[in-house]
Amino acid sequence: MTIRLANHNAYRLTPAARGTRSWNARVTTVREIGPDILALQEVVVDERATPRVSWEHEAGSLIQDLAEECGLTATVEVSGGYPHGIAMAANTHRPWFTALMWNPATVQIVKSSYRPFGATDFWHGCTTAYFDVGAKTLILVVVYHGDPYRRNFRHNEGLRLKGIFRTTGGAKPGFCLGDFNSLSAARLQRLWWQLRGSYYDPEAYLHQRHDDLEYQVPANRIGKLFLRQLADRRPTRDLLREGYMVDTAAHLRAPWEPTVGHWKDGQGDPDPWGPRRIDLILASRPVVPALTGYHVHRSAAALEAADHLPPVLDFDPLEIDRAQGSRPEARRRGRKLWLPDTRSAA
Repeated sequence: MTIRLANHNAYRLTPAARGTRSWNARVTTVREIGPDILALQEVVVDERATPRVSWEHEAGSLIQDLAEECGLTATVEVSGGYPHGIAMAANTHRPWFTALMWNPATVQIVKSSYRPFGATDFWHGCTTAYFDVGAKTLILVVVYHGDPYRRNFRHNEGLRLKGIFRTTGGAKPGFCLGDFNSLSAARLQRLWWQLRGSYYDPEAYLHQRHDDLEYQVPANRIGKLFLRQLADRRPTRDLLREGYMVDTAAHLRAPWEPTVGHWKDGQGDPDPWGPRRIDLILASRPVVPALTGYHVHRSAAALEAADHLPPVLDFDPLEIDRAQGSRPEARRRGRKLWLPDTRSAA
């Protein structure tokens, strides 16, 4: 049995997009991938034309409409704290949402496990939930969208993500998918003559000269001949340290593929960065043995749908059970080992 995860930054998906050519391209892209769980970013409500009290309703309706056309769902139980019944999150003062969608025929969301995070933890909303994927081990899935402008904020957001996955003595089994807005700190295996392995993602900014470099390069390195314009990779460095999580593309040694840079200026926002891989799927230590395949979905529909191409990951949940079963505490406690505590902060 294989479960498929995918990430889709849908490029400013608004309620007005329903029924348009770009809407159809997004739907086609998701159906081509056929995900069991889909992480979604950039669902946007027009804050100037929509009263604040209606933001969540508009976003939730849009997410559910998209999910239904893709053969998925995003519905969670309604409660006093989460009255809109959709697995989504935003910060408190901007209607930019992330969301989770899933195929109810293959996976089930764990009751009362959905939790949204907003400011001050994350500039964009961060959506989290546990899923039953047909094995004993429950899987935590986190949808993240990094701050686009502040390198230090992204670093702090990375630490907060690590806290969401933290449990006594290790990391919870799960995946973090999203638009990280930065290059990964994942390294390739060290060759015999190297002190450490080279980065999986090549340096993208060495020869660039434009006004936006501060968002990706430490200010004291910009324009310096000898210091070089190296990318700030701190947002994922703490997550990847000592294998707490792995970058699934690098871990599986998948051929390097960019997720952005295919839209030219005038097609969307001006892009001075060129081809990069900033949409990532990270896996926590307990699920690493289950990883089976990774690729970036590139099709005519995907190239039209958004300025980000979706990364796709396959894994075998039974392999997580086997890895967990080799641990004495897992054998003693069984499924309860990884049940979420919904009574307290992650």
